[in-house]
Amino acid sequence: MVALSFQGGRASPAQPQHPSLCSGRAAGVIRIRCGIAEPSGEPAPLGQKTRYHDGIFEKAFMTLFARKMEKFSDPPAGKARENKGWWDWGYDYESFVDVSRRVMQRRSRIQQQQVVREVLLSMLPPGAPAQFRKLFPPTKWAAEFNAALTVPFFDWLVGPSEVVEVEINGVKQKSGVHIKKCRYLENSGCVGMCVNMCKIPTQDFFTNEFGLPLTMTPSMSSCYH
Repeated sequence: MVALSFQGGRASPAQPQHPSLCSGRAAGVIRIRCGIAEPSGEPAPLGQKTRYHDGIFEKAFMTLFARKMEKFSDPPAGKARENKGWWDWGYDYESFVDVSRRVMQRRSRIQQQQVVREVLLSMLPPGAPAQFRKLFPPTKWAAEFNAALTVPFFDWLVGPSEVVEVEINGVKQKSGVHIKKCRYLENSGCVGMCVNMCKIPTQDFFTNEFGLPLTMTPSMSSCYH
């Protein structure tokens, strides 16, 4: 389980409620039907690896991120670096995670986090962070809006998620995102990758580049297979 919380202004620790995942809609909860290949349509039980059926949308994002990260990675052991064309969608989730793992090689924690920041910035047009700050100042509405966007746009990366209510400085708002079983952590099986290639750089990116405070609270023990 991973809990994300966008915060409007300075925040106290957010407390996720008790959501369920991936089954359409329910009152007060935004859900998305995800590409899970399990018969139940939900992440596999703890101790088992969840199977996914990735479509064009998911593979496009995997390819985009993997190509950006390849620039900072070493080639696979015993292989020369391949120059793939943009039309070559040869990246699946496992190869995306492999690129992430190779980015970590011979880099310190800070250097790994800097690479992720550069990759995220490379996805944006010039001046995008400044425009984001103007459009989405750290308000309750901005936090709730970005939480709602997180659910469909990051499903390919972390698996099924839903918006949940959290409490920020005594005020309840729907700016939390509950991830039942993080796909990235489940497939990498590495706490260091979770912390340095996802949690810390993503928090810093939203907080410092976009000016919208974000807290990510992963539960490491619930994600391994």
